Amino acid sequence: MSPRRQCPIDYALEVFGDRWSLLVMRDILLAGKRHYRDLVAAKEGIATNVLAGRLKKLEAAGLLERRADPADKRTVFYVATQKAFDLIPVLLEISRWSVKHDPHTAAPPELVKRFDADRAQLIAELEQAARARQQQ
Repeated sequence: MSPRRQCPIDYALEVFGDRWSLLVMRDILLAGKRHYRDLVAAKEGIATNVLAGRLKKLEAAGLLERRADPADKRTVFYVATQKAFDLIPVLLEISRWSVKHDPHTAAPPELVKRFDADRAQLIAELEQAARARQQQ
């Protein structure tokens, strides 16, 4: 990435500006997925080579850390970094925007209500839950 970049949107697009990167981050941060096998099983149908490339890219960008599974040293899992946790509000805003503008997009109504009622509390709870899942 170019150190001469001045536009913050350009930087964000370089880091996670493709369809698959944000879906991988969604699954890790909000769905608690940690292993490659769980990520490749996502309903959107990501190809294995694409997933492998995105995981490497997200790791290189400092959003994910790859760790050996203590139960099986041949297996690895991925954990979110603080930089990744900072994406939770972004994911929620993108979801909120999509629900508003795409009639085919659905989100749990209680989540939308909670977001509108107390955005900061919801974000804190989602981050806390994501951190707890990583400790398991």
